[in-house]
Amino acid sequence: MIFRSKAPLRLGLAGGGTDVSPYSDLYGGAVLNITISMYAYATIKPLSGQKIRIRAVDRNQELTLDAQKKLPIDGRLDLAKGVYNRIVRDFTKKPLSFELTTHVDAPPGSGLGSSSTLVVAILGAFVEWLKLPLGEYDIAHLAYQIEREDLSMHGGKQDQYAATFGGVNYMEFYANDKVIVNPLRVKEKWIHELENNLILFFTETSRVSSEIIRRQSDNVRNKNSRSIDAMHSLKEQSVMMKEALLQGKVDDIGRILHYGWEHKKAMAEGISNPQIERIYETAIKAGATGGKISGAGGGGFMLFYAPYTKKFKVIEALNKLGGRVVRYNFTPHGLTTWTI
Repeated sequence: MIFRSKAPLRLGLAGGGTDVSPYSDLYGGAVLNITISMYAYATIKPLSGQKIRIRAVDRNQELTLDAQKKLPIDGRLDLAKGVYNRIVRDFTKKPLSFELTTHVDAPPGSGLGSSSTLVVAILGAFVEWLKLPLGEYDIAHLAYQIEREDLSMHGGKQDQYAATFGGVNYMEFYANDKVIVNPLRVKEKWIHELENNLILFFTETSRVSSEIIRRQSDNVRNKNSRSIDAMHSLKEQSVMMKEALLQGKVDDIGRILHYGWEHKKAMAEGISNPQIERIYETAIKAGATGGKISGAGGGGFMLFYAPYTKKFKVIEALNKLGGRVVRYNFTPHGLTTWTI
């Protein structure tokens, strides 16, 4: 038998960065995101021998290791090894023998939450195989602990919860790792309109988000008022975005995205750069009413809102800049697992 899972990547529409400690611990964070039809996949095939094989097909990486209670964290496929180590530590208490194959529809550092989504997908495959009694909040929180605590990777909390729950969610983050996921009942026609008008543009660059996030966290610890005020404004933006979606004021979303982008750049150095500014200005001149960088910033995907039929002119202008517009659909489904 084989055990499979997939978890969706996400677009962060508002509040991104307020889910990062210590801001969320001190002030409370709020994020609005929506999952899309780009996924992280994981497949587990149990083996009879005392071996572990891990293959990341999209990265052309493969490891074969002896089955043991704790695999070494050494920079080679550490996300998969981190999940395995926690599964053994918390559940099986003994080594497992298996082949794990993974694939992600977006490259690392793209700003769509690919690393955290992959952790959720791998966890889902283990949950399916071992029939672990874990609900959605349990899986998301465990994924967060693996990344942020076990592997010491800088980042926020929204990605793990978006990948696990799926759909359109307004998320609240508080001290002591308290997270509340509020699924939004947005009318289907407004979802279709948003999907029609949002343009997802890949800059053909990636970045190490942990460095930008580390600067952001340091700014809060050092009581940098400019950075903290920017995060307060982004939290306010998430409420504005929620109200616009629920009330069907979809064409306000461009303005709300622009509001957030102007404040996001003040959170930490490196979020924007001359290339990103050129892309943003090009989209605005072509008819977009607002946009943002996806994720921590510095590269990866950008998102633009272009109402009515203006998106075609925006796409034409963006295609001349060397990146590419990526097609997608929104998906209401989060982590999905099955057995073959």
